[in-house]
Amino acid sequence: MHVALLGGSFNPPHVGHLLAAHYVRATHAVDELWLMPAFLHPFGKALAAFEHRVVMCNLLCADASGWMKTSEVEREVKSDGRTADTVAFLKSRHPQMRFSLIIGSDILLDLPAWKEIDRLKALAEFIVIHRAGYASPEASGPALMEVSSTDVRRRLQAGESLGGLVPLRILEYARAHALY
Repeated sequence: MHVALLGGSFNPPHVGHLLAAHYVRATHAVDELWLMPAFLHPFGKALAAFEHRVVMCNLLCADASGWMKTSEVEREVKSDGRTADTVAFLKSRHPQMRFSLIIGSDILLDLPAWKEIDRLKALAEFIVIHRAGYASPEASGPALMEVSSTDVRRRLQAGESLGGLVPLRILEYARAHALY
């Protein structure tokens, strides 16, 4: 089985995550796609409680007919939130599976600073998607919608319109729990 991993803070999940997931599913031979909310952010970013972000990721997966799932693996990995540790943990738990790691083209310049990047590249194929504003020859496909969780949180806090940037179920959940 080939599983594509989409990690992130998902603080909150937004339509950019949804579009990336659907794009990868449509253009790559993957059987499943797992959203992996960070348990701890490796650079110490403040995050809504892990449990809330897991629920919101589950809401994002609700209409995907089972091919998109939320993995809570980062809660189980005893590390500081580094992707290499998470993928190594998954490989040891599921040796029969092939993993690909989805990253946005905006992350490419940061990769040399990632913990054990060479080990990570040996553990998982990288699928680089074109994030708006970050052109790269390594990225595939058209630029995806320009949206970030940071902007979504700012808009929520300011009482501004989200203009369809967050799926309604997630927006309702975030508001009901006063997350942002």
